[in-house]
Amino acid sequence: MEKIVEQNLLFDFYGELLTEHQRNVYRDAVCNDMSLSEVAEEYGISRQGVHDLLKRCDKILQDYEDKLRLIRRFDAIGEKLEEIRSLSGEQEDILKLTEEIREQL
Repeated sequence: MEKIVEQNLLFDFYGELLTEHQRNVYRDAVCNDMSLSEVAEEYGISRQGVHDLLKRCDKILQDYEDKLRLIRRFDAIGEKLEEIRSLSGEQEDILKLTEEIREQL
């Protein structure tokens, strides 16, 4: 999986578990694709400080996934829903139900 995609997924699932400062810096650097210099200027910290914070956040978010496995479960449920859709053929009630479940995820 591409690193940026993985970082965004981890942030989507576990970002609220970071401190507000970590969340803001990580969102700007990773999700909003700001450079280290831009983020450093925005928050009044050094580029090295931003780099270190991003590495620390990556580790924290990956540790949450290693323990909770929410992304892995989400992907597995999505695969099962696709399998149900393909087996259901044109049965509209089943297709509608799988879409409702997917939206709730």
